[in-house]
Amino acid sequence: MSSENPIQSPGRKPRVAVVFGGRSSEHAISVVTAGAVLRAIDRTKYDVLPIGIAQDGRWALTADDPERMAITDRALPSVDQLAESSDGEVVLPVAPANREVVYTEPGAVPKALGEVDVVFPMLHGPYGEDGTLQGMLDLAGIPYVGAGVLASAVGQDKEYMKRIFLSYGLAVGPYEVIRPREWRNDPVAARRKIVDFADEHGWPLFVKPARAGSSIGITKVDDVSGLDEAIAEAQRHDPKILVEALLRGREIECGVLEFEDGPRASVPAEIPPVESHGFYDFEAKYIDSASGIVPAPLTEDETRRVQQLAVQAFDAASCEGLVRADFFLTEDGEFVINEINTMPGFTPISMYPRMWQESGVDYPELVDRLIQAALRRPTGLR
Repeated sequence: MSSENPIQSPGRKPRVAVVFGGRSSEHAISVVTAGAVLRAIDRTKYDVLPIGIAQDGRWALTADDPERMAITDRALPSVDQLAESSDGEVVLPVAPANREVVYTEPGAVPKALGEVDVVFPMLHGPYGEDGTLQGMLDLAGIPYVGAGVLASAVGQDKEYMKRIFLSYGLAVGPYEVIRPREWRNDPVAARRKIVDFADEHGWPLFVKPARAGSSIGITKVDDVSGLDEAIAEAQRHDPKILVEALLRGREIECGVLEFEDGPRASVPAEIPPVESHGFYDFEAKYIDSASGIVPAPLTEDETRRVQQLAVQAFDAASCEGLVRADFFLTEDGEFVINEINTMPGFTPISMYPRMWQESGVDYPELVDRLIQAALRRPTGLR
């Protein structure tokens, strides 16, 4: 069941609610990303409503001020710094026939903020990028940018992402999963499971939260002595952890964007080794702005192959709108997919926009294409 999105009334621009922040450990990066999108949206074409989700889950009306949403002197921004009130709340409609957004404050009459035609969810991690927000918007009948419920959930859970890729014939690296119940009931056996995995595939290992992003909570473990600390760090972000073997090769990324005629792949990029950080971790990405190489120095055949695989991954997970697909090009010339990001880093210096810039789609056009794709898409089951 689906219904076409309503046609805009004459003289009224589509209203875009940019939703950002959230309860996950990627809160600050979401704020930074939203600032870049707010700066790029064509205000002659769209009306914009910025809505921030504080780390306690409150939906706040925020200032439309991209300059305050950037990382400054290594300090990370937050929704609380941008909220117009410390206790006011934004309420989205729950009935498909109503798209009126309301703002409430204690002791005050609720204030109508107008209808929203499309949501641009700039949320990373759980409670936003994982299908939870997408399900709420589907219930409300509000179009939104990016993947739907299933693809968002698959893109967030690295275990099931890998299972789906394997079922579609995509190569993935060796991995092991430690579920919360395993660790609670018998941590000694769970630890032994990881050591046995290392005995088979070798050290170092990467221990990471199964359902987090932005390289948060990931530890490179060189031997068994560092295992307990790495597990504890990963479990601070997610009780389910993923353990991956080191893949020796080059890190290659490729962007996928939904056009009118279907998904297309960008030129790929390469992430060179970041010697000062050990691997491409959170600080290398966002604080020290370690830069990738765009386009990646690949042969024509390698470029064509990774583009095909990126679109294949997009389709395998039933994605919509956009995806960044991350691969390793191993020493024997095989592309092994590491993961997809259904809402990748999206600042102008992030890899996804840079890859599309090199492919002929600049940042404002990229934002516009994503909004237009969401407005075209029927609401309800896809």
